[in-house]
Amino acid sequence: MIKTAYKEDALSDRQVFRWHKAFLDGREEVDDEDRAGRPSTTTTADNVTRVRELLNSDRRLSVRLMADMLNIPKTQVYEIVTNHFSMRKQSNNEHQ
Repeated sequence: MIKTAYKEDALSDRQVFRWHKAFLDGREEVDDEDRAGRPSTTTTADNVTRVRELLNSDRRLSVRLMADMLNIPKTQVYEIVTNHFSMRKQSNNEHQ
């Protein structure tokens, strides 16, 4: 009946049993619990600014080097460079 009403938004039986057990064990909140490690995303306004400053100082910096310098994942630096600044890698042949 619930799956008829909510279709793919309905919890599976397994998920319902997990939540039920969690509340029986004393859980009181439905929000996700804090986890160790980096936050799920590091594409913040501050990191965009930091990447921009590095690129302004030297446009030849690699994504890997910028990630190491800023201590953020390479994937996030790549996302900032390509999506925020619309920059792409150019081969040496394209400059001639």
